[in-house]
Amino acid sequence: MRTLEFKDYPDRSRDSLAAFLNDCRKRARERGRFQIASISLRVRDIDPLAVLESIFAPHEWHFYLERGEEHWALAGADEVVSCQVEGPERFDLARGFVREVLENTVAIGDLELPFSGPHFFGGFTFFDTPGEGSPFPGGALFLPRWQVSRSADGHCAVANVKVTPEADVEVLADSVWRAHARFSAFDYTAPAGEPVPAVSSEGLTPGLRHREVRSGVMTFREAVAGALEDIRRGRYRKIVLARAIDLTLGKAINPLHALNDLRLRYPESYGYSLANGRGHSFIGASPERLLRVRGGRLLTEALAGSAPRGQGAAEDVLLGEKLLRSEKDLREHALVLDSVCRRLRAAGLVPDSAPTPRLLSLPNVRHLHTPVEASMPDSVNLFTVLSTLHPTPAVGGTPREAACAAIPGYEPFDRGLYAGPVGWVDCRGEGEFTVAIRSALVDGDLARVFAGAGIVEGSDPEAEWRETELKFRTLLEALARSG
Repeated sequence: MRTLEFKDYPDRSRDSLAAFLNDCRKRARERGRFQIASISLRVRDIDPLAVLESIFAPHEWHFYLERGEEHWALAGADEVVSCQVEGPERFDLARGFVREVLENTVAIGDLELPFSGPHFFGGFTFFDTPGEGSPFPGGALFLPRWQVSRSADGHCAVANVKVTPEADVEVLADSVWRAHARFSAFDYTAPAGEPVPAVSSEGLTPGLRHREVRSGVMTFREAVAGALEDIRRGRYRKIVLARAIDLTLGKAINPLHALNDLRLRYPESYGYSLANGRGHSFIGASPERLLRVRGGRLLTEALAGSAPRGQGAAEDVLLGEKLLRSEKDLREHALVLDSVCRRLRAAGLVPDSAPTPRLLSLPNVRHLHTPVEASMPDSVNLFTVLSTLHPTPAVGGTPREAACAAIPGYEPFDRGLYAGPVGWVDCRGEGEFTVAIRSALVDGDLARVFAGAGIVEGSDPEAEWRETELKFRTLLEALARSG
C-alpha cells in the first residue's frame, strides 16, 4: 500500500481531495486496473453502533465489533470490494485477496490514529465448507465504503473509494466530502421501542414461537451420552456439542437493536454483527478472543470450564471457588491450553501463559481463563495463525480432527458461522478475531440461536443441558427486546 501525507496537497479542502483522487485515477490508468483511495480523518466523539444503526439497511454488507471494557468499537458498511472463499485453503486465499487489494491502494490522512487506514471485515464458518444453502460462505472478507471507530486515543472516519480509469473524479470527491462532513457532525436518530419481558428457551414470551432443532428422536442429553461413550472408547478426549433453537418473533428483528442490548449487558464480551448483503445478520456477545495481533505481539487465550453465577454474594464466591477446584473443569481447560500452545509452537511462535487459570466472570456464567501471549515475527502473518488456531478445543474438541469429524453426527444443523472466527485485519497486518459463540443468525422475523458445551470424561448430560440454557438466555432476551 502506498501512503501519502496531506503536505502533498495544498490543504484539506474539497479541491485537494479532488486532486488526490485525480492522482489515483492516473495511477489506475497506468496500471490498467482500479485503485482504492482510502481517506482517514479524525472526527469528534462518535458511537460507531449508533451510526450503523442510523443508516442500517438489511440488504447491505455491514460489520461491527466492540469490546466495551477495553473502550473501543469499530463499524463499517457498504462493500467496495470483497472475496468469498471455501475449502482447506480458504485462509490463504483470503490473505491473497487482502494483499492484492493493498497493492492497489493509496492511503492518505490521519494515519497515526487507531483504526485508521483500510480495514477488511468478515468471518469464516466453523467448517471450511458450510452446508448447502448456508447464508455465509466458508470465508468472506469485504472492504467497506465507510468505516468509523472510537478508542481511548481518538475517533476516526475512513472512506474507501474505488477509482477506475474512467472514474468521474468530481462526483467521487463530492461524495467523500459529504460523507466526512456527516461523520464529523453526525445526526443520530434514536428508534423507539417498548421493553419486552425476559425469556428463556422453555418459557418464552407469549407469541414468540420457537422450536429446538433436532434429528429424529435424539435429544441434546442423548447426544452428550453418546459423546461420553465415544470418549470412553478413546475416540477423542473432548468434543463440543451445540444446540440450536429457531425463533419466530412475528415482526422484523433489527439485529443492531439486539446487539445494543448485548453490548450494554455484557461489556466484558465482544459484541459483533456481520451482515452478508442478502438480509442475513450474524450477531452475538462472545467472551472468547481467538487472536489479536498488534504492535508485534500476538494475544490469544484458553477459555474452557464453566459454572453458573450465584444468587447472592456468598453463593457466587463459593461457586467460583468450586470451579477453580473442579477436577473435570480443570482437565477440560488444560486440554484447551495445551492445544493452543502446541499449535502456536507449530506456527513458529513461543507462547507464554500463566501457570494456573483465573476466573472470567460474566453476568450469567463464569469460565476458567488463561491469556496466552507471543512475539509475532515478520515471517509469520495473521492468517497463518488464524488457520492454525481455528478451531480451538474450546469450540471443537481434541484431538481436533477426530472430534470435529464427529460433530455433524450429533448436531442436526449446519453450524455456519457459529464458533467460527469473526473479525478484521488492517493494512498493517494487524487485526483481531473473536470466536463467534453466544450467537444468533437473524433473517427478517426469524432467528436461529446457538449455544454449546464442552464434553469430557466426567461430564453429566443434565448439567451440560443446563449450561446451554444459561448461554441461550443471553441471546433470547436480547432478541425479544429487539422487535
